[in-house]
Amino acid sequence: MQRDLQTMADTISPRDRLIVALDLANTKAAEAMVAELGDAVSFYKIGLELTYGGGLGLARDLIKSGKQIFLDLKFHDIPNTVARATEQVAEMGATFLTVHAFPQTMKAAVGALGSSKMKILAVTVMTSYDDDDLREAGYALRVPELVGRRAQQAKAAGIHGLILSAEEVKAMRGIVGPDMLLVTPGIRPAGAAIGDQKRVMTPAEAIKGGADHLVVGRPVTQAPDPKAAAEAIVAEIAGAC
Repeated sequence: MQRDLQTMADTISPRDRLIVALDLANTKAAEAMVAELGDAVSFYKIGLELTYGGGLGLARDLIKSGKQIFLDLKFHDIPNTVARATEQVAEMGATFLTVHAFPQTMKAAVGALGSSKMKILAVTVMTSYDDDDLREAGYALRVPELVGRRAQQAKAAGIHGLILSAEEVKAMRGIVGPDMLLVTPGIRPAGAAIGDQKRVMTPAEAIKGGADHLVVGRPVTQAPDPKAAAEAIVAEIAGAC
């Protein structure tokens, strides 16, 4: 692999590196998409939109069918609430759960796992944000500086992985070391529309940069042939490993 550091994730298959975001309005649409993708996809992300459209039940069904599930719920609340919510998600058998990368939130989530094998991923800075957005929100740091600070805090809290732009992966690998998972949204195949993302890369660029998993939504789910689009991304990942 084209990395300065060898990671534990180097054993992940190219297909398992692709996480398809089911950013759809309801379970009927999501179930139809999963059926259309078939064995081309083994890992799905369920975020807030689908969660409120019955997605937790779908998550349980997909887990039972052998799929891996990433619940992108971005917990951030008082520690007791985060801990109890994390316990609930862990009982479902999800593979990944996201929390925002604030020290109290991360420590509460990790501390609530018990014997669960679920991994907590900390969201550093949303890929729809740039330096201007941070400044408007009241942050003094630029995006790379804030991502770096939160990466250090995540490592100290025992977090299993980070959600970050592919642009920051190489620098953050040097901060967190070889064992932390780096998961990148904002992935767009060459020629795909960027949409509301501001910090994007192609699948090959992200993998070569050191990403472990790529989250891809609309370039797959809104493609004329979603299964072919997913297979093309998996092939691109395989070629970059």
